[in-house]
Amino acid sequence: MADDSSIIRPKNVLVIGGGSAGLVTLRNLVERGQFQRVELVERRDDVGGVWYQNEPLIASENGTLINKPSGRPPHTQPFPTLIETYEYLRNFAKPYLSGGLVRLNSEVLRVEELPLNKGWKIRIRDWSACETNEGIPLDSEEIWDAVVVCAGYYDKPNWPNTEGLDAVRKRGLALHSKWWNGPDGYEGKRAIVIGNANSSNDIATQLAPVARAPVYRSMRRPTPTWFPHLPDARVENVGPVARYILQPPREAVDGAVNEKVTVVLQNGTEIKDVDVVILGTGYCPHPEFVHVLPIEVDDANDVMGAKVSIPIQTPSPPQTPPRHPSSPSRAYSDHPKSPTSTAVSIMSYTNPVLPHTRRIPFLYQHILYSYNPSLAFIGTILAITPFIVSDVASTWLALAWSGQVGYPQEVEKRLQFDRERVKEVERLVEAENRRNSREGEEDRTRTGMGIDDGQKSNGMVLPEVDSQSSRADPSSFITYCFLGSGGDEGAQGGEAGYANTLRKDVVGARKDLDGVLPVWDAEMMKARWDMFPTKYEALEWARMHCV
Repeated sequence: MADDSSIIRPKNVLVIGGGSAGLVTLRNLVERGQFQRVELVERRDDVGGVWYQNEPLIASENGTLINKPSGRPPHTQPFPTLIETYEYLRNFAKPYLSGGLVRLNSEVLRVEELPLNKGWKIRIRDWSACETNEGIPLDSEEIWDAVVVCAGYYDKPNWPNTEGLDAVRKRGLALHSKWWNGPDGYEGKRAIVIGNANSSNDIATQLAPVARAPVYRSMRRPTPTWFPHLPDARVENVGPVARYILQPPREAVDGAVNEKVTVVLQNGTEIKDVDVVILGTGYCPHPEFVHVLPIEVDDANDVMGAKVSIPIQTPSPPQTPPRHPSSPSRAYSDHPKSPTSTAVSIMSYTNPVLPHTRRIPFLYQHILYSYNPSLAFIGTILAITPFIVSDVASTWLALAWSGQVGYPQEVEKRLQFDRERVKEVERLVEAENRRNSREGEEDRTRTGMGIDDGQKSNGMVLPEVDSQSSRADPSSFITYCFLGSGGDEGAQGGEAGYANTLRKDVVGARKDLDGVLPVWDAEMMKARWDMFPTKYEALEWARMHCV
């Protein structure tokens, strides 16, 4: 753990993750920082992160993450497709790939803080060595002055804490949208999709033509306007799930054993003979491979005795890839992993009292680890404009580590950012609980989320909302990691306020970047919200023309 008086000026920096956040971080460290050596490691065989897929997903999801129309004529899809986005990122990375600054097939197994500000020990597995080493990867260790973790928001699936779900997962009957590869294999299957954001809505749309009708979509609240999608008569909206029950196995005519699930809704309705549960329940930043020194280690003698680092978070349940309906042996994961476990961590990831404050703990500006600011994170927040937020955040980091942008040198002052954010989330959750308890507002969409009562359902018939459930489970968009759409400066001012705060620091140090970085002003906010009706119109056009 770094002491209060230390000023972090690393010479060598390692970036972990080759998605959009990692690539722009690499660019900004190389071109805007002052470092001797910067490299990026990516566990897969190419860059692109979530945009690098074996099979293209439906294009309707991609534009909401890029958040910028491509200037095409109105008779075409106005948002970049997955393939186009991947190609953009691949071209962006070309000079760094050719320059030897990116190592592919390199999986980080462990990041470990060293005592006395000696940097970070990184254990890396080289999967490319399998070709010349009888199929066995090679592990090695490296020491770096500083580390930026860019394994972003979409890397770790979030599994709801619903009764019976663990048993369903163990039987391979539950699938997270992270492993969704399209509707092939689900012909005639009875399916229920959990959630009503981008992934779940797209999956339900893809299932509707092939799966057994109706495809059920479980939703806790009406769909926000920033998740535009078309209604489909083959998709039936139902309320939230109370529990899952495994039905006794039944032998089919061909001798195969069929396993099915009964899904019990919170209003008591039972949906029987479900073949698959698909969860579009989002993601959460959770770098379980990062290990830090215990925070109670305060002096040199204690540090020398601290031989064992601990996870920055408690490891999540094992990420067991479900079986594919067409091939039980077909894997969804990139590489098999052996989950680790520990009883001790800096902060437990699961907070049973207030899950809305789940986060990577003790980050200053959602970037620097307060107890040792030579560890940084980019891409841990759920942003509506993620590409440009990562750009300004990583630029801020490059200048901070180069001594051009200042930040509090005392640990206690850096910790104040995290504490204030937690208090703000707690305040918002409590305000929503009070709001939900008012008579006649059980089905009301959460305020502050930018939902137009006249458009919030996208023409859908909405399920009944259980008021007791709503009080116990406020909107998943009231979370530590989702900043919202506010524009006041600071972390509590929403995404625009947060980004403008970082931008102000950057431009104060580097006037030349004033015309380079975007400004989160009224014009940008208007363009951002205008893209959602544009998206809906594009989907209507695509359906009409069978695109």
